[in-house]
Amino acid sequence: MTTPLLLQVERLTRCYGDLRAVDELSFTLARGQVLGFLGPNGAGKSTTLRMLAGVVTPDAGRIVIDGNDLFDQPQQAKQAIGYLPEQPPLYRELTVDEQLHYSARLHRLSRAAARTAVARVKERCGLTEVGVRLNGNLSKGYRQRVGIAQAILHDPPVIVLDEPTVGLDPIQLQAIRALIAELGQSHGVILSTHLLAEVQATCSHVQIMCAGRLVFTGELAELERRRESTCLRIGLNAPPPVSRLALLPGVDHVEVLGNDRFRLHHARDCDPHRAVVDQSCAAGWDLWELTPEYTDLERIFVDLTLGSNG
Repeated sequence: MTTPLLLQVERLTRCYGDLRAVDELSFTLARGQVLGFLGPNGAGKSTTLRMLAGVVTPDAGRIVIDGNDLFDQPQQAKQAIGYLPEQPPLYRELTVDEQLHYSARLHRLSRAAARTAVARVKERCGLTEVGVRLNGNLSKGYRQRVGIAQAILHDPPVIVLDEPTVGLDPIQLQAIRALIAELGQSHGVILSTHLLAEVQATCSHVQIMCAGRLVFTGELAELERRRESTCLRIGLNAPPPVSRLALLPGVDHVEVLGNDRFRLHHARDCDPHRAVVDQSCAAGWDLWELTPEYTDLERIFVDLTLGSNG
């Protein structure tokens, strides 16, 4: 059964003078997806998110949120999205409870519905014990939680989070990651970040933007399948001269790692592991480690973004 789409973006374009910050961008988001939105500075990510939230008007294109066209039905479309900007919009002089009740009124919730919604998001976001504390006295991690609580207060099907984990310590980071993963089970979530580690830890899908255009979109597993092995790390108890290892089929050069370990750099279409095993057995090299080393996602990200500019 096809998962219903919660968000459809079609040929979205935004210019600032001669600069096309977003250039005919198209993508979709379904319930149950956590979409990692990646790109270097100036790629157009924040402009895209602001257009989704209705803060910035596009020059061309179409945005449909939970079946509502953002331009033809702005009130219904905006009610279907929860948006957390990079800096959570909190009043420092308000308590957490006051902030959330104020946000509930902005969403036109009745008093009874507001009480229920505030209690629900406080429990969901781990804020039950800090309701009477001032926003200005909260740690960054708790401020991020309050920001997320505001974004989901009206239970929107689409949640957009712009850099929600920047500056958090490891414990705060783990808590926010768990919350995002939990939200992704029943909503569609867009997570904008500069950090590939965040995408790997949290997201099911990825799209990479550069110079206003998408250079990759797909499942996280599809991106990880691009990780090719171009190095083979080996350990030998009785190693031969390095010059002998360099003669193995497909090996470009040998890097000495110490402690009888070596890194064999080879062409992408070559795999020298069988030759290493055969030669080790024949010559008595006494092989004890044989580990392919794969291209990391950072390298793939750089190749995709630099390649799009080339």
